[in-house]
Amino acid sequence: MQIYMPTNVYSENNCVMNHSKELAVLGSKALLVTGRHSSQANGSLEDVKHALQEEGTAYVIFDKIEENPSIETVMQARELGIQENVDFVVGIGGGSPMDAAKAIALMIANPREDERILYEACELGCLPVAEVPTTAGTGSEVTPYAILTIHARRTKQSISHRIYPALALIDSRYLKTESLNTLINTTVDALAHLIESYLNTNANSYNRMYSEKGLRLFAEIKDDLLQCRRFGGEPKQTLSDDVFDQLMQMSATAGMAITHTSTSLPHGLSYPVTYEMGVPHGKAVGIFLPGFLKFYQGKEDVRLALGQMCFAGVQDFTEYLDELLGKVEISDDLWKKDVEMIMGNQAKLKNYPFAMDEETLYKFRR
Repeated sequence: MQIYMPTNVYSENNCVMNHSKELAVLGSKALLVTGRHSSQANGSLEDVKHALQEEGTAYVIFDKIEENPSIETVMQARELGIQENVDFVVGIGGGSPMDAAKAIALMIANPREDERILYEACELGCLPVAEVPTTAGTGSEVTPYAILTIHARRTKQSISHRIYPALALIDSRYLKTESLNTLINTTVDALAHLIESYLNTNANSYNRMYSEKGLRLFAEIKDDLLQCRRFGGEPKQTLSDDVFDQLMQMSATAGMAITHTSTSLPHGLSYPVTYEMGVPHGKAVGIFLPGFLKFYQGKEDVRLALGQMCFAGVQDFTEYLDELLGKVEISDDLWKKDVEMIMGNQAKLKNYPFAMDEETLYKFRR
């Protein structure tokens, strides 16, 4: 058994400013990678700019990261980084900017290579990366994964390289400007990480400590999320500061869990649904969790996982997710394509501890 967690993680209010020196020491000029709107609305971009200015560290901003970032966008940011002679990268936002920041740092460090190296198994250097998460979902601030959209294949896939952030600066205040749907979808993504890590070929008693902690955190806030959904209020008006703190802690803990195990079948099944139907990633993953639990062959492990979340059984869990997320209708043609794709995805199949066949996978759709 092995535990490896190389990222330096801080989690507190005013985290970016409190640790400006640790951020600035990563280099002399930063590329700030973010989206067009949310990091400005929640104050995270301004915090990073202020922290770097306080330390006399130069920076340039790339704010064109889209949801589910593409290889093309990564290469566009790489060109800016090379032109500006940056020597470290800061991802600010949800999973999309944080994942993109890792891929961009890799490409800047290898200016003679083209985008093909993103999915080649080879040893390459990479610029230091810091991450400032503003959603409680992917846990990308503590994982080595970077998932990009591959338009040529009409899907998403993690790059072949493992890039751990050097520094993660977590501040739950940034969650307070999120919409209800975004908050719920990203939380379900983190929940999927915890479940898929716990019920995984690579799970052991060491790395399951992360999953178990995260599932217990979810148990403490799941009723708050459901009440927020039922009343339709804005999260900042409905949820307490403690709930926001727990959401961020749950997300980071889930990231630490999948760092050691990777994800499994629900994530693999979700990618075509997101690409073809535009369903947000967390929601797309969440719709496959009930089937994953229902047909998982290790029933005692399922019982233990549900117990950590304080659900009486799979049906109780299913009813909860249906109310929280709503249902998604997947066409027969897309479902057939999805099942065929996952059956050809050895990386996901090997993380499922038992043999899987198409007949069982087809039952995952509800």
